[in-house]
Amino acid sequence: MPKPKRSRSNTGKKQGGGFRPFLYLALTAVLIILLFYFLEKHKKPEPVKPPSKPSFEQPQVSGKPSRKPKIPETLREPEQPAIPVKPEQPVKHPPVREGCLSPAVTAPPVKHPEVPGTATIAVIIDDMGTSVREVRSLMEIGVPLTFSIIPGLREAREVAETAHAGGYDVMLHIPMEPMDYPARRLEANGLLLAYSDNEIEKRVRGLIQSVPHAVGANNHMGSRFTQDRDKMRAVLGVLKENGMYFVDSMTTPKSVGLSLAREMGLRATARNAPFIDNSADVGAIKAQLASLERLARKNGSVVGICHPHGATIRALTEELPRMRDRGISFVYVSQLLR
Repeated sequence: MPKPKRSRSNTGKKQGGGFRPFLYLALTAVLIILLFYFLEKHKKPEPVKPPSKPSFEQPQVSGKPSRKPKIPETLREPEQPAIPVKPEQPVKHPPVREGCLSPAVTAPPVKHPEVPGTATIAVIIDDMGTSVREVRSLMEIGVPLTFSIIPGLREAREVAETAHAGGYDVMLHIPMEPMDYPARRLEANGLLLAYSDNEIEKRVRGLIQSVPHAVGANNHMGSRFTQDRDKMRAVLGVLKENGMYFVDSMTTPKSVGLSLAREMGLRATARNAPFIDNSADVGAIKAQLASLERLARKNGSVVGICHPHGATIRALTEELPRMRDRGISFVYVSQLLR
């Protein structure tokens, strides 16, 4: 007996009815994925902050007196006791740096042009060029200082740029042969009496180029060199052709630097007070500053020289603003030339 045929329509309904739920689930999943993709694509990105620039505090020179000078933390050091003096060898003054005049010996009198104020002081900081930190600390004092830079030191150019940018005068500190050379070391770029005039002129031109913004020069050591008129004439001739002035550091009372410079028509002056920091003791340096003030009140103006030692910077930081409050007028050495 033949079997009855199944209806195609019924079979299709059963098959379609089982497939549709899976189709709906697949479509729903696709829609959800598309929705998340759409939301993620159109999500607003968070703003990216640019890297912050380092801020550098620029030292500012203020004409207002600072009654409580701030001493940089790196320069604070305990007071050192004064150097004891043996009774059998009484000494009234601290030891003197090589080639420098003893504080008991005064340099030849130098007359400076009158500057408004009861007493005027120009302070030169010699031996600059090893540290930008030193020049920034000195600029924080807030009084005019003249920075004399030894060419060839590791940060000489940067120190000159920093000082000039702050409005301070820059000088060239020319190494010259001392009395006890070669026992005493001299910089490789220094000037020796053995050099010809042409060699000296060539070297001085190179030194000037290595210290930007230098408007004048003074001698570094040079107790032997500055006594020679011919060799000093070669040096001063190059300074004159560059429109620079000369300050005689007076490392020997026999120096011809000042007199020769004026003969040649250069604006010039000289140190006419004991070196401020012959001693590394803060108290002794303050005593020398007091002596400098007395000389300024007596003579009207005075040129003093010191160096960027830690004790010196501390003493200057504490005393110069107080001296200014007492009526001392501080100027750049270029203002005391004639």
